[in-house]
Amino acid sequence: QVQLVESGGGLVQAGGSVRLSCVASGRTFSSSAMGWFRQDPGKEREFVATITWSDGWTYYADSVKTRFTVSRDNAKNTVFLQMNSLQPEDTATYYCAAGAQGGSLQLRDPARWDYWGQGTQVTVSS
Repeated sequence: QVQLVESGGGLVQAGGSVRLSCVASGRTFSSSAMGWFRQDPGKEREFVATITWSDGWTYYADSVKTRFTVSRDNAKNTVFLQMNSLQPEDTATYYCAAGAQGGSLQLRDPARWDYWGQGTQVTVSS
């Protein structure tokens, strides 16, 4: 089992920045990658970004790749999502995920991920 705890969400004005954190515990060695997803009520969970623990390979959704940066601190089993130039359409609950394997196409699929955090709300006001 892997436990994930997100933090760092909140209310921010359009154009502002937020940094999310996700601390992983438990059998973290079983997951080669960590992912970030987001979801609005009534909508499907949407892929945002992913990073591998070993070499820091990253992959982003097109909608965020020029504004968001995913990083990790292996010593602290923590991944981060730095979100800049936020827009109202970025408003969502953001989830950290672990346990998926595969390439970029597979990692975009929420069904591929075994473990999820509780989510943290990010609200961007216009």
